[in-house]
Amino acid sequence: MSDPREPAAPDWYPDPFGRHEKRYYDGGEWTDRVSSHGRESVDAPTGDGRIPTVNRSTEKIRDDVQRAGGVDGGFGAGAGGGTIFTEPVLVVNQKAKVIELNNEYAIFDQGGNQVGAVRQVGQSTAKKLMRLVSSLDQFMTHKLQIVDMTGTPLLALTRPAKVVKSRIVVEDAEGLELGQIVQENMVGKINFGLHADGRKVGAIKAENWRAWNFSITDEGGTEVARITKTWEGVAKTLFTTADNFVVHIHRPLDEPLRSLVVASALGVDTALKQDSRGFG
Repeated sequence: MSDPREPAAPDWYPDPFGRHEKRYYDGGEWTDRVSSHGRESVDAPTGDGRIPTVNRSTEKIRDDVQRAGGVDGGFGAGAGGGTIFTEPVLVVNQKAKVIELNNEYAIFDQGGNQVGAVRQVGQSTAKKLMRLVSSLDQFMTHKLQIVDMTGTPLLALTRPAKVVKSRIVVEDAEGLELGQIVQENMVGKINFGLHADGRKVGAIKAENWRAWNFSITDEGGTEVARITKTWEGVAKTLFTTADNFVVHIHRPLDEPLRSLVVASALGVDTALKQDSRGFG
């Protein structure tokens, strides 16, 4: 693709304008045909796409990194590159809201530069109202896009409606499934399996019963990354919805494990968000 917003072939793709789950590209331009939760509707292809930001200082982001274990140099000299797929450390800050009707996160590198964001898409007015007056949205389907700083979707995360355990379906920018993050237990330290192509390619393992910190391993059980929750302070933690966490990726990874690790912090947070034992 010469333009990341213009796919090569006619088809349904993640909505680059950030309002719906999918939008149809006719081979020449984005159309007004959109779809969320399997239902088609019409919405003009206008706007530049929402890029959530968080008002957080460089000093606080660097402090988060230090508290989570410090700078990671496992990618070798010249590592970084300024993208969510090449940075060895990703700092994820949720936008602080007293009442959360739409999940939004900013993603920074270890130096405090924003390299991406996460936005929730495809929510109906009825669902937002449900989130306002109750906690029943924890059982509903949630859809997120991970985007770069142009607003172009890089990954799409779908947490289907759940009763007990959660799973997160991870898709690439073309809407093709890369794998799934699957919750394996409800009692004790919460664990997730990373699945792709019909096999388990890794795992996310909580290191305490409150599920605040996680070790991410490959299929052989070797740790390849870590998720560490950091704290903003008692007042912000008690009275807003904000979660902050740091992802340390120890070495370059091949697909699909690379994308599943990048999606893991958002996947775990979304899966456990309404659970009193989870990140929230």
